Amino acid sequence: MKYDVKDIKFARDGALRIEWAYQNMPVLNRIRKRFAKEKPLKGVRLAACLHVTTETASLMQTLKAGGARVTLCASNPLSTQDDVAASLVKHDKIPVFAIKGENNRTYYKHINAVLDFKPQFTMDDGADLVSTLHSERTELLSYVQGGTEETTTGIIRLRSMAADGVLQYPIIAVNDAQTKHFFDNRYGTGQSTVDGIIRATNRLLAGTYFVVCGYGWCGRGVAMRARGMGANVIVTEVDPLPALEAVMDGFTVMPIGKAARIGDFFCTLTGNINVIRKEHFSYMKDGAIVANSGHFNVELDLVGLERMAKSRRVIRPFVEEFTLKDGRRINVLGEGRLINLAAAEGHPSSVMDMSFANQALSIEFMVKNKKPLAKQVYPVPQKIDKQIAKEKLAAMGTKIDRLTAEQKKYLASWNIGT
Repeated sequence: MKYDVKDIKFARDGALRIEWAYQNMPVLNRIRKRFAKEKPLKGVRLAACLHVTTETASLMQTLKAGGARVTLCASNPLSTQDDVAASLVKHDKIPVFAIKGENNRTYYKHINAVLDFKPQFTMDDGADLVSTLHSERTELLSYVQGGTEETTTGIIRLRSMAADGVLQYPIIAVNDAQTKHFFDNRYGTGQSTVDGIIRATNRLLAGTYFVVCGYGWCGRGVAMRARGMGANVIVTEVDPLPALEAVMDGFTVMPIGKAARIGDFFCTLTGNINVIRKEHFSYMKDGAIVANSGHFNVELDLVGLERMAKSRRVIRPFVEEFTLKDGRRINVLGEGRLINLAAAEGHPSSVMDMSFANQALSIEFMVKNKKPLAKQVYPVPQKIDKQIAKEKLAAMGTKIDRLTAEQKKYLASWNIGT
């Protein structure tokens, strides 16, 4: 079996960590048991480009239990947990191509390695796999019947492809499921991003000014958690609706040009390019800490910062200090990549339980319904979304009410008034 991991000897530690995460993923556990019995993915070749974490390992095991022939590569050069990658290879016989800290050339080499298996379905996180397939490996498109996408960033790219008429197969936008973005993006990103920043810096947030760039679901989560740690949170936005929401949620909202002069911590979560630019770095305080929790490091103008700096050094793991010509120091965390995975362990397993349940059930849906689907981006079927919420509540021991027959009749009528 072909694979490329850092060290296969790490497998034992990885297996223990996978087991620990899986203990808090009850919805995926139920799906795995059904998949093992029914084999709905029997014989399906599936290429996944995801963060190689303990939670992802549980998803891969679930897909394999359903009969799929799975291959996995990393969706970010710094997000791989090397012991998890080794365990999937040794204990689950799943080909994995991922090494934490891999350079850009190796990153795309690994993407091509999973494409070499001629997948029928893709499972992407950021759309690099799909993009490579459509640009460099077009000879494989005839094999592909469908796919899923995990992130806001990836969905933006895929909808652009669909609008331009170049998307060659249907894809389900897993990120848009309510059981994904309400919980994974808000609570998972919120907690794990702050966790990554603290692990990297060991700095106190209380009493500082923490600038959150972007008030989408991820930004909401980080703002909430930073405030909970005692920080004075500033939000920057380009869209008036989330900006208004941030104001109504009690946060200070201002342009990044003004916030750059005030902030002690900065975190971008927009899915866009050059959110913090050269001119913003020029305003920052000595010792400012800059991180990104959007999918790609392009949210930070690192090229511009490098040109401004007279020197740079790694002052501690995941912290690179750029010293400007006037002596001010700006600290960039995790090479500007996803800080929650670069310096920490990513989302807690309890929220990834819902996200990856969406992945597993969406792939099953596509396998069963591939022929009627056009070459566009689809939402997760509402039935799947509600099923996952229902099973999560059951696993938490929470019960809810049911509509009475009278209430159902009322909701279906138009002629019952006051």
